[in-house]
Amino acid sequence: MAFQLSPGVNVSEIDLTTIVPSVATSIGAFAGPFAWGPASEVITISDEVRLADKFGKPDSTNYEYWFSAANFLAYTSNLKIVRAVSIASTRNAIADSSATAILIKNEDHWENSFSGGQASVGEFAARYPGEIGNSLKVSMVDANTYNNWSFSSSFNSAPSTSTFVSNKGGSHDELHIIVVDEDGKFTGTRNTVLETFPFASKAADAKDDSGSSTFYKNVLAEKSKYIQWMDHPSTGTNWGGNSTIAFANLTSNVTVSLVKGADGTIPAANVITAYDFFDDADSVDISLVVAGPADTAVAADLISMAGTRKDCMVFLSPERADCVNNAGNEVTDSVAFRNTLTSSSYAVIDNNWKYQYDKYNDVYRWVPMNGDVAGLCARTDQERDPWFSPGGLNRGIIKNIIKLAYNPTKTNRDDLYVKGINPIVSFQGEGTVLFGDKTMQSKPSAFDRINVRRLFIVLEKAIARAARFSLFEFNDQFTRAQFVSIVEPFLRDVQGRRGITDFRVVCDETNNTGEVIDRNEFVGDIYIKPARSINFIQLNFVAVRTGVSFDEVVGKF
Repeated sequence: MAFQLSPGVNVSEIDLTTIVPSVATSIGAFAGPFAWGPASEVITISDEVRLADKFGKPDSTNYEYWFSAANFLAYTSNLKIVRAVSIASTRNAIADSSATAILIKNEDHWENSFSGGQASVGEFAARYPGEIGNSLKVSMVDANTYNNWSFSSSFNSAPSTSTFVSNKGGSHDELHIIVVDEDGKFTGTRNTVLETFPFASKAADAKDDSGSSTFYKNVLAEKSKYIQWMDHPSTGTNWGGNSTIAFANLTSNVTVSLVKGADGTIPAANVITAYDFFDDADSVDISLVVAGPADTAVAADLISMAGTRKDCMVFLSPERADCVNNAGNEVTDSVAFRNTLTSSSYAVIDNNWKYQYDKYNDVYRWVPMNGDVAGLCARTDQERDPWFSPGGLNRGIIKNIIKLAYNPTKTNRDDLYVKGINPIVSFQGEGTVLFGDKTMQSKPSAFDRINVRRLFIVLEKAIARAARFSLFEFNDQFTRAQFVSIVEPFLRDVQGRRGITDFRVVCDETNNTGEVIDRNEFVGDIYIKPARSINFIQLNFVAVRTGVSFDEVVGKF
């Protein structure tokens, strides 16, 4: 117990209820160019509706990426996305057509670099970069310019002086702001009102009855989905002052159509930069990395990332030219693509692209299938466990598909599978199926199977988290026994759920020798016999003469 300097009773608690925690295994990760939305930050998306709302709808330049993300979300509800942009050419739409356009990647970028004002680009800018921002029109009025304002019907009454500012001795602070989809790029209908901000204030310290800021700069920063404040109008000479002053009136309403927004050209290097946001395992938790239409440079980077993290898997497809309209060469070219990449048990590659309907543009698109394969793994987690194979007719059925780029024959499948490429096949009356469960590890071992690699990711991730609580404790019999008592029940549970066939945990003086203890180290050896998925079935039908007993022939062939 703790030392005491005088008589007394000291009460303490010792917690011996520590367990191995559950770990997430279905968190997707994806990066690519989108038409809208925050860039260079990790955003969690739960479904396709939110994908379209946050990052815009697919278009002719980004649909391969967009539907790779959407296809993963068809199987599960947790995808972390980083939008890739080009520092050189992606731009936000701005108010001043004569100004040089700028790039505001996200809210933090605006706060750190632009919230102090950017007079050169006008009063407003699109909240996010992209050509679609050119569809935005913004109009702002005060009491002096409200009459005959074409948007007055969207507000209940004219702006005037807020109660807060009036009580402070000031006047003329209120503003109305409206944002309109002038070209219909967001809604599909020209001049649709997107959002209104009634009775905002010119006063930096103004607040409403709940204590929330009504300063129009803050209102836009906190509530608008489409625009950011960039500067006060030229006639607003004292705007942003405190509530004790009479604020300058507008001489005419401020109405601007935003211009100069640009998607830019997004090379592979920018996509890699976006994926770099997933590099640190301590900062962002992911399990299934969707590669989309990755080329060899992006694919190689993702394999390296997964091998460094060791807690996630990357899902790849061959390039479009390898599969689509490549009659007779699909297998050869897919194998050639795979051979450009390194061996890794943390990577999975399929063989195909799929044809699917794009309801946003009323066209059909070719899309890589790695989003689906990663999605099958996520669905397997939900229906069974990560250590079950995602392939086959029970768990490997593909969604949202019109047809495959090619349907591999048995000979094709043999050629693909020996190279670690998982065939996706359409079977008559049974659907389109992931018909393999190999990783991209070339060395024959248990880790050349998806379910075994994912099993060990779960075990290593969960037990490592539990082991963190042994840090800075004494390496003695008590700590070692406590570690074993935590790990063994967890492994018995996994064994009961068919993930492993047997295990042993060794953490005693045999592997924690005096030298180990003196180096301030702690060693736990965990031996695992993983369960294996069935890849090959042999059925022997033996014809037996009427007078022969089965006992005479069973086991003889």
